[in-house]
Amino acid sequence: MKGIFVQMTGMSGAGKSTMTFAAANVLREMGYNVEVIDGDEYREGLCRDLGFSKEDRNTNIRRLSFVGKVLSRNNVICIMSAINPYDDIRKEVKANNALAKTVYVECNLDTLIQRDPKGLYKRALLPEGHSDRINNFTGISDPFEAPEDADLVINTDAQDLDTSVQTLIDFVLRNTKE
Repeated sequence: MKGIFVQMTGMSGAGKSTMTFAAANVLREMGYNVEVIDGDEYREGLCRDLGFSKEDRNTNIRRLSFVGKVLSRNNVICIMSAINPYDDIRKEVKANNALAKTVYVECNLDTLIQRDPKGLYKRALLPEGHSDRINNFTGISDPFEAPEDADLVINTDAQDLDTSVQTLIDFVLRNTKE
């Protein structure tokens, strides 16, 4: 088995982390070495010094992807769950790691606003100047560039979680065979 670095990309609430952790658990039960790089978790540690400007977001992805590159070249299945909103940085990651694949977790904005598990869309949609408003929120007041060349697209508003997780697992297994 060879390693793989899967960069999951999609807007907040699309299901990246939920799908990633579920797939990782199944793959571990199957005997694979799996590491999850969760964007929220790594922001608290490795990337605590970064904000949410485009430059800082790209630096965040470069750092996370470097960790993923090291792990994947050591035959680990590494799945990064991060919004990763800019296509140029996703392409840079793939250019710098032959084991990198891009999975776009697609979900329409209406569904994301309805789901809103962390209450972030509600805060991002507050009026300008409101003390609780989130500025620079991807998909609302900051751009999200859908990948032009994703290796896999999983549409979470069109299929259930179990199907989405199995699709991800099947993709990983296909791409880790020698």
